[in-house]
Amino acid sequence: VFFLFPSLAERMRGLPGRIAFRNANMKQINASMVSSYRIFTKKKALRGFASGKHVKDVVIVGGGHNGLTAAAYLARSGLDVSVLEKRDIVGGAAVTEEIIPGFKFSRASYLAGLLRPKVIQELELERHGLKYITRDPSSFTPSTPTGPLKGKSLILGSDMEATCASIAQFSRKDAQRYPEYEQFLGDVRDVIRPLLDNPPPDPLQGSLRERVRACGTLMSLASGALKRRHVLGPLYELLTAPASHVLEKYFESDILKTTLACDAVIGAIISPHQAGSAYILLHHVMGEAAGQQGVWAYVEGGMGMISEAIASAAREAGVDISLSTPVSNLLISGKGEQMRVCGVKLEDGSEIYANTVISNLTPYQTMTSLLPPSMNHATNEFCDYRSHLKQADYACGAFKINMAVDKLPNFSCMPAEVGEGGVLLPGPQHRGTIHFENTMKELEDAYRQASAGIAADRPIVEMTIPSSLDNTLAPPGKHVVQLFVQYAPYKLDPAIGSWSDENFKFEFVKRVLDIVDEYAPGFSESIIGMDALSPLDLENIFSLHEGNIFHGALGLHQIVWSRPKMGWANHRTPLQGLYLCGAGTHPGGGVTGAPGRNCARAVLGDKMHYWH
Repeated sequence: VFFLFPSLAERMRGLPGRIAFRNANMKQINASMVSSYRIFTKKKALRGFASGKHVKDVVIVGGGHNGLTAAAYLARSGLDVSVLEKRDIVGGAAVTEEIIPGFKFSRASYLAGLLRPKVIQELELERHGLKYITRDPSSFTPSTPTGPLKGKSLILGSDMEATCASIAQFSRKDAQRYPEYEQFLGDVRDVIRPLLDNPPPDPLQGSLRERVRACGTLMSLASGALKRRHVLGPLYELLTAPASHVLEKYFESDILKTTLACDAVIGAIISPHQAGSAYILLHHVMGEAAGQQGVWAYVEGGMGMISEAIASAAREAGVDISLSTPVSNLLISGKGEQMRVCGVKLEDGSEIYANTVISNLTPYQTMTSLLPPSMNHATNEFCDYRSHLKQADYACGAFKINMAVDKLPNFSCMPAEVGEGGVLLPGPQHRGTIHFENTMKELEDAYRQASAGIAADRPIVEMTIPSSLDNTLAPPGKHVVQLFVQYAPYKLDPAIGSWSDENFKFEFVKRVLDIVDEYAPGFSESIIGMDALSPLDLENIFSLHEGNIFHGALGLHQIVWSRPKMGWANHRTPLQGLYLCGAGTHPGGGVTGAPGRNCARAVLGDKMHYWH
């Protein structure tokens, strides 16, 4: 490393006599040095203000899981941190809400698996109540008895022999290739895993500690690539090719390719035949839960329990979390290169001063809602940064439907067992993600309509039934059913309709339910209550710009070093004191905790000046 970066070696000269390298675990950072810095910065922040003002080391705008994660790490390192959340519940999109009495919904995000193990371990989230419920099988794709597949169903799970037997119904060749495909994805996960727990490595930016860590990340990536050099060519293809191209190299049966391709279009208005869709597929097979690689899980009590566990760890460390506390705007002082954030103003008119403000909002909302429309004294660099984030790609097309039902869906191709009192019992067909698409053409047709500003006539539907494994979510015999629906564009052709029109919205919902009824007759009649969230609802309730569940599309132009902008992938912004910690930063969307953890490291690197 020192040979490649001689300036780094120069700066390291004599360093051991003044400081000691510590374990990467944030708990072991010298809190006394940070506390000393806090005393200094509080005095500096108070200068020019009347005594009695509210002063913090760090203010975090938005109590989503990443904001809470950043808060927990910073507070455990000795800083005085305040989290301000506009809703009356923490978690952002990772929440559990009782919309219908007696039924608890993971109202927005609905599956766990991307939460980084380091976050779980370092914040001791299991001690704070986090409990995974693994799903096996993980996937069920039914067909209709009268359709071309004559009622056959595809089940994918942890039992490779049983999975291959299910695939063999449609293609013996595919059954033989499937283990090879899974091994390939496993090798890819091992190669790129170091990128998930660290900012995109750049040894020429950040504090000395960050530069050393970046070199370590690069060496880990190089080591993994050398060990698995056979996968590097296919990995490049996976990052750049259409998902359909990758899947067709392995498989021939349409139902298997379609089931796997659904992961390539989640949260995006993209076709599985478009270049770059394979990366989205990769993003969604990076799951890891309860020590199992490549899997997704439920969380006991719903996704909100992840946020509650992180919030508990944060409060234990001394974080002040304020609910129902919307922020009006950032407080800014200085001009040009000296312009910096000095706190926040709340909607009630009160002000909180801090030299560091972290935004857990989307990049777009940070640049529009928190900052004044015109910043005449800002640098050209900041103006360019702001313009880039406002014009980024936020297309998504997600629609979420949460339902309380009085019985489980009963699939024609695999009827449920009947228990005492005629109650339908959960079976393997209810535990995992249920896909209602059998052909790649269904995905392509829906995409083409969405790309033209039309809500798909035949939407892409995924169903999960967490109450099939978690009895804390619904009354006995009743269930919580969640539908994640694709290809409902935020920007509709005005001649077609508007999401603000309730009649238009529920016409779309009816089309979705008709699809489910086709495979599970009578399902619609079992619905007790419903919470239907259009892209506009996702924006209004959860502050997701254009309803994008990832805070920005996961296109090749908006990942890794380009997330949110080339040269600014380290959570800092050109406005001094302002940082970003949401999913609009690396490594992107999903409930990972990684952006929050990485942002906390950047803040600590800047505050602990003895590392510079």
